Amino acid sequence: MEGEISWVSHCVDNFESSTAGFDSFSELNEETDREVAVVSMDLILPDDLLERILSYLPIASIFRAGCVCKRWQEIVTSKRFLWNSSHVLSQKPWYFMFTSSDDPIGYAYDPILRKWYGIDLPCIEKSNWFIASSCGLVCFMDNDSRSELYVCNPITKCCKGLDEPPGPKFPDYSALAVSVNRATQSYNVSVVKSKQVPENFFQWDLSVHLYDSETMAWATTLSEILTGWRAGDESVICDGVLYFLIYSIGGGGPDNRHGLVMYNLRSRSPHSLLMRSFVPVPCSLTCGRLMNLKEKLVMVGGIGKFDRPGIIKGIGIWLLKGREWQEIARMPHKYFQGFGELDDVFASSGTGDLIYIQSYGAPALLVFDMNQKHWKWSQKCPVIKRFPLQLFTGFCFDPRLQIAP
Repeated sequence: MEGEISWVSHCVDNFESSTAGFDSFSELNEETDREVAVVSMDLILPDDLLERILSYLPIASIFRAGCVCKRWQEIVTSKRFLWNSSHVLSQKPWYFMFTSSDDPIGYAYDPILRKWYGIDLPCIEKSNWFIASSCGLVCFMDNDSRSELYVCNPITKCCKGLDEPPGPKFPDYSALAVSVNRATQSYNVSVVKSKQVPENFFQWDLSVHLYDSETMAWATTLSEILTGWRAGDESVICDGVLYFLIYSIGGGGPDNRHGLVMYNLRSRSPHSLLMRSFVPVPCSLTCGRLMNLKEKLVMVGGIGKFDRPGIIKGIGIWLLKGREWQEIARMPHKYFQGFGELDDVFASSGTGDLIYIQSYGAPALLVFDMNQKHWKWSQKCPVIKRFPLQLFTGFCFDPRLQIAP
């Protein structure tokens, strides 16, 4: 496709033993009749200094640098470089956009270089799988049995399958979350399952299942019956607390169709009484997307019309402070046009300082910077919408080289 940049073109598995040519630095002299000293920078730079310079490059440029010569390839693939590079400059989160309604094919957007890359995701088989990410790792869970789970680094393609989580088979609703401990690089995967109590429409069996990478085992940390509410498919872990949205099934008014509950993963109390932690949403919402931005809970929500709560009239961003929501921004009308009017019309995820928002009906990607409070479109995605009902969705992740499941 026009404008496509293949991610694979930046990665070379086998390198020739001979050193590739490298641009030399020429020290020019005013006297033209004297010899010009030509010195190769590759020869005069010691490994530690060259490693330091390369560590400041964006991820895609690091892969290109590994193609220059054998010495550079050995540096950028060494364990010391991978570890040190993670402490030099933080990379901005990438966004992977699925461009097919079924197949998990798509492109990844690099906001630093403002380029799209063709990238193959490991493990995932369908674009409608559950996806969660944290600190360079991405977790996939199948959408049918909810029993296939994988944790991977989409940059290095390192992948690990997890055992099937406990709890009810084929739950009605599931929510997936993952959290990485940056110090130890261990991680937790959370699956919230919600299943209707047989012959009781108003009661739902909710359970929380937690995987610990250090013990490599699942544990059911909470089981509770909710009355008048059910869990859905939105959850996230922030600073040791699991947050997830719940939805009213009692036919309440437009202002209480959604709610937020929280569960402390550190204490892991099996009898938490989740409704005690209930936090109402800030306004009438058509849908909500939860995300962890620097260990703070942020929600991107579709704002419903007061008289017609199923119709979206705008998109807002809120930050949870204690038990109160602080409005950060509302999408300007010029950006909101084209998102559609039905309640659930967009995908959104974020990490660091960036929030990505994308309409299901188009490959356009909108970026909001939390620091600068600035909206802007990403570089145009190279994909073309081929038929009217083609859908698009995606997720964001940190591009990291040193993290592995």
